[in-house]
Amino acid sequence: MYEVTRHELEERERAFLSPEAQLSAESAGRACAEDPDPFRTSFQCDRDRLLHCKSFRRLSHKTQVFLAPEGDHYRTRLTHTFEVAQIARSIARSLALNEDLTEAIALGHDLGHTPFGHCGEKALSQSMAQWRKRELGIDSPSNLFQHNLQSARIVEVLERGGKGLNLTCEVVDGIRNHTGSNHACTAEGRVVALSDRIAYVVHDIDDAERAKLLSEELLPSEYTSVLGNTSSKRIETMVLDVVSASSRAGDIAMSDRVREAMLGMRRFLFENLYTRGDAKYEEPKAAAMISALFDHFIAHPDEIPPEYTVHDADHPDVQVADYVSGMTDRYAVRIFEDLKIPRSWKR
Repeated sequence: MYEVTRHELEERERAFLSPEAQLSAESAGRACAEDPDPFRTSFQCDRDRLLHCKSFRRLSHKTQVFLAPEGDHYRTRLTHTFEVAQIARSIARSLALNEDLTEAIALGHDLGHTPFGHCGEKALSQSMAQWRKRELGIDSPSNLFQHNLQSARIVEVLERGGKGLNLTCEVVDGIRNHTGSNHACTAEGRVVALSDRIAYVVHDIDDAERAKLLSEELLPSEYTSVLGNTSSKRIETMVLDVVSASSRAGDIAMSDRVREAMLGMRRFLFENLYTRGDAKYEEPKAAAMISALFDHFIAHPDEIPPEYTVHDADHPDVQVADYVSGMTDRYAVRIFEDLKIPRSWKR
């Protein structure tokens, strides 16, 4: 058997990757210097650390769009993460970018999501803002808690009992800047940001059709005529378009035609699924639960596990947010039931 060393892998990157790719040998490094692995590049090490961390495992029981779905085939944060990683790696491979860096960013991009998806994120933000106003007299923005910043906080601070994963700067940057108007410093990070949008637009339609909340016939034809009429065709259309447009632009891009169709479909989903659809009927209950958990633990900080109180002793609301946001949906329900629902005692 032949051993492939890290040096050989780094040389392969230099020989075969695009000038726009981030080479592992030229990483800006880690917050705490480490001896390099003899067989894995720095980005391969990061990918493996993310796969094996506790926060990653918890994604299997965190909501994507549908709260507490009963079917076996609805997406969770974990399956969404794998789909983003697959799409992002396909794009990165075709553009000769660093697949290991791309995959590492994709695997870590949603670690900071709260239980019950964006509904939980909004409720936690509101609870933190209300506490700061009441206790500190501080007016806070409505998006005080943001899952992308929390994802970065998890890998930098919270994992490994408060020591963090000590990932490379490029991976942390891609995780922190994968959403909104943020702009990752690497092409690989920007690939993940676009792949995230491609993935959720496609698979949210798929889950809505499975739940019989939407049908293919109800989707706007001006968008399906561009993107396609099946999930696989829509992914194929957008991936091929990103590769083609990025090659021409010299940066990660989509053609105007496909981008407008994707954004139009996203607007349609917001109007008909995310904010008004049947999938949202349980959201007031979920939001009330997250708020109740925050209120309880801000009043009883001694009940927060020690791993969440190692840092930010002067910011109890941050410690509570760290703990509550890290809960899975079912764990949050169980803690809420223990706190709020009386139980009969067997004697």
